[in-house]
Amino acid sequence: MRRVWIRGSVEMTRLVARIRILPAEADSDLEDVVQRLKTVIPDGIQMMAHAKEPIAFGLEAIVGDFLMEDQAGQMDKLEELIKNTEGVGEIDVINISRQSVKMKSKF
Repeated sequence: MRRVWIRGSVEMTRLVARIRILPAEADSDLEDVVQRLKTVIPDGIQMMAHAKEPIAFGLEAIVGDFLMEDQAGQMDKLEELIKNTEGVGEIDVINISRQSVKMKSKF
């Protein structure tokens, strides 16, 4: 068995979650919803990108990519914050994946 010692800092694995956010009302202003989301998201979680996605009959949803640390309870916390944001009807977690790990070494 070999042991590997790393000098310097090791960054924790981060997750990227893609979430579809459906508006509460058909005539909701999606840009307002995005701005509200950006204000309620706590430190340690970041909304990296978002786009509007057509659903049907002129209705649109928001698809957002959220970056967070791979810690217990982070995803539940994010889902709860999004659900409780004014203008949000339902959410659907489309995908969760790991972002690559960055390591710094001082040899």
